Amino acid sequence: MVVRHQLIRRPPHALWEVLRDESRYSDWVVGTHSTCPSGQEVWPRPGATLHYTVRLGPKEFEGTTVVRRHDPPHALELEAHSGPLGSARIAFDIRPWGEDTLVILDEHPLRGVGGALHNSVVDLLMQQRHRLMLGRLARVVEESAPQRSEQSADV
Repeated sequence: MVVRHQLIRRPPHALWEVLRDESRYSDWVVGTHSTCPSGQEVWPRPGATLHYTVRLGPKEFEGTTVVRRHDPPHALELEAHSGPLGSARIAFDIRPWGEDTLVILDEHPLRGVGGALHNSVVDLLMQQRHRLMLGRLARVVEESAPQRSEQSADV
C-alpha cells in the first residue's frame, strides 16, 4: 500500500472541477497517454468507466478505470484495471486545509499479478510515481483556477 499527500493551493471545489473532467486525466496521471469515457454512466459517478492508453516507448497498453465511490467534496475511489497486471484501488481523500486542499492518495493492488507480486520495491516505485502525479495534479488545479486574491482583483 502506498499513501502520499499533497497540498494544493486552491479550495476543494477547484480540485473537483479537474477530477470531474475525464479528458484531463492524461494531464496529470503519470504514464497515461490518452483517456476517453466508456459505458453508460457519467464520469465520475459510481460505475462510470474511463478507457485509458499508456505508452512505453513504441508499445501501447490499454486499460479501464471504474469509479467505485464518489463522495464530493470528500472522496473519490477508483479501480484501475490493467489487463494481465490486475487491478488496483486508488483512493483520493480530499480535505479542506484553510483556503487550500489537502489530498491524500492511497493506492494498493487488488487482483492479478500486481497483487501477487506486490512488495516493498514496488511500493518504492509507486511512491515516486505518486510524487510526480500529485505534483502534476496540483499544477493542473492551480493553473485552472485563479487564487482568491486574483479573483478579488478581477471584481
